[in-house]
Amino acid sequence: MIEKSAKAKGKPKQRQSRRVKATRLKLLNAARDMFAEKGFDSTTIDDITERADVGKGTFYYHFTDKEDVIAELVKRMMDELMEAMDKRCKNTVDLPTLLDDIVKIHIDFFRNRWEDFVLYFQGLAGLKLQESYSGLEVPFLGYLESIESLVDSVIKHRLPAPLLRRFGCAVAGFVSGYYSFAVISTEDEDVDKALGEMRGAFVSSLTRFINEAMSADRAKVGLE
Repeated sequence: MIEKSAKAKGKPKQRQSRRVKATRLKLLNAARDMFAEKGFDSTTIDDITERADVGKGTFYYHFTDKEDVIAELVKRMMDELMEAMDKRCKNTVDLPTLLDDIVKIHIDFFRNRWEDFVLYFQGLAGLKLQESYSGLEVPFLGYLESIESLVDSVIKHRLPAPLLRRFGCAVAGFVSGYYSFAVISTEDEDVDKALGEMRGAFVSSLTRFINEAMSADRAKVGLE
């Protein structure tokens, strides 16, 4: 009887926990939609709560402010993107294939997730502003470090950290810059084809640049 009573008491807590998680997710999804429509700056907490159909008190139960929502959305999205990169590239052993896979993963990831791409793009842009949204730098630095680690795993010569950072930035810059313009200027079904054609040129150029950087660094330290 005591065991059954304990189980019965536990069920309401589980239901409450599920409701809390569902409401939090509802607010996050509403915020993501509003940020895609209006941007970080123009979206208000009222916009988010109206879209989620909840009161402002509910918002403040889950989040401190709008920056808190932005930081969580960006972190969730970047964690998922990094997991996709690691899973796809873990067995890759050559540099051109790795770079092509990394870019292709971004294209596949954002293909049907325009709202997430807007988060990605606005987050990158926000990092450049003097008054950036707090917390954005952490997931983006982790993302760049993930790209750098993948590149480092397939090259035979360990490059200085500043050079690896340039390569990570080059990949992020290519995806965010070209993809955004391609979506605006082409029909939806042509975006992947257009990016595919450009991807080959980008991968070839970056591979050559990395190989030249390795040769220069080896010469600098007297290995050649």
